[in-house]
Amino acid sequence: MTTATTVQPTFNAIRPGTTAYRRISLALFLTGFATFSMLYCVQPLLPIFTEEFGIKAAASSLALSLTTICLAIAIFCAGALSEGRDLRRLMFTSMLLASLCNLFVAVTPNWHTLLTVRAIEGLLLGGVPAVAMAYLAEEIHPDGLGLSMGLYVGGSAFGGMAGRILTSILTDHFSWRVALATISILDLLAAIGFLLLLPISTRPLKKAYFNLSHHAAIWRSHLSNSALPLLFMTGFIVMGVFITLYNYIGFRLIAAPFFLSQTHIGMIFFAYLFGIVASPLAGRLSDKLGRPPVLITGISLMIIGMLLTLPDNLFAIITGIVLTTLGFFISHAIASTWVGKLAKQSKGHASSLYLLSYYAGSSILGAVGGWFWQHDSWFAVTLFTLFLLAAVLYSALRLRQQSISANTTMILSSPAERIQ
Repeated sequence: MTTATTVQPTFNAIRPGTTAYRRISLALFLTGFATFSMLYCVQPLLPIFTEEFGIKAAASSLALSLTTICLAIAIFCAGALSEGRDLRRLMFTSMLLASLCNLFVAVTPNWHTLLTVRAIEGLLLGGVPAVAMAYLAEEIHPDGLGLSMGLYVGGSAFGGMAGRILTSILTDHFSWRVALATISILDLLAAIGFLLLLPISTRPLKKAYFNLSHHAAIWRSHLSNSALPLLFMTGFIVMGVFITLYNYIGFRLIAAPFFLSQTHIGMIFFAYLFGIVASPLAGRLSDKLGRPPVLITGISLMIIGMLLTLPDNLFAIITGIVLTTLGFFISHAIASTWVGKLAKQSKGHASSLYLLSYYAGSSILGAVGGWFWQHDSWFAVTLFTLFLLAAVLYSALRLRQQSISANTTMILSSPAERIQ
């Protein structure tokens, strides 16, 4: 009995309403802000990179695509590799080093150096999202986990939006180098604030353990599920279309017949506000209507939105961007939560596969979209995204059919049905 007490010391999870809970929530908000402001601050700069470094549109997108694919790889491994380590120190170190990398990007002398540093930055940032979720799940009492996780996601969305908008405004008034340096300093301050706010964990560290064959077997079991790969493909495509839209719409709006300034193009990213509101709304609707119809609605909104970006009409284009953004956030919210629902065990491994697909879509499809832009401008980009959305809509209809079949099987196997 004495031994058992020694091995398993009492640990009190942090409850909502306490000072520690508020500090953790604010610290994780800063984490989300820093991570995604660094990640996406280069997106509005892609047209400027083509002029500054003498490269094509598809090549300029590598400043974002390389970072996101490295982030995806790092997130995929981080969950397993971080087991048994001090998560607070790991997150702070990742934020600190990534901020310094971003600061170096602001003074980098050539394109290839910029890409190399951005790739390293992606690998470093991967130590944050997966670990942040694990930290909250370990430290926070279930009664307050939803709110604290929501604040982290809110910080991520706000950081992604603020990084893009602030970069655009500062670039217009100063230069892109000043803009990136400013974002980097803000993120360094966020990292320091995170370290000062986040309490030192009193939970005993588990013994570090990593077995590759064990993890591989779990990943294979998830891929053999009939529905999960369709959801992984959903994340891959909707994120790829979303990033393609924002990667290349600036090239269109900065040229004839619009000639928008960098600041005006940056204002378009306020469309994120609609998406931030849409995510929790999609969750509530899925509770009432079921996930399939809400997912189909989200994808349909993206299709309508991309079609509206075709005319040379600024109001139609902005409306199309807003609808595509709404549809993306709805689709992503439903697909990511559905993955957790369908994965009966080892949900973290299923989530890591979804995140890998999600960020791979951003990197691969975001870069391929540049090839279409170079060959037939915005019309080709739109056709490319519509083809992808048609494929993911078909996937959503298959998921709907599988859901109906599963529900029918459940009803028929009930005792009442067997008696009849």
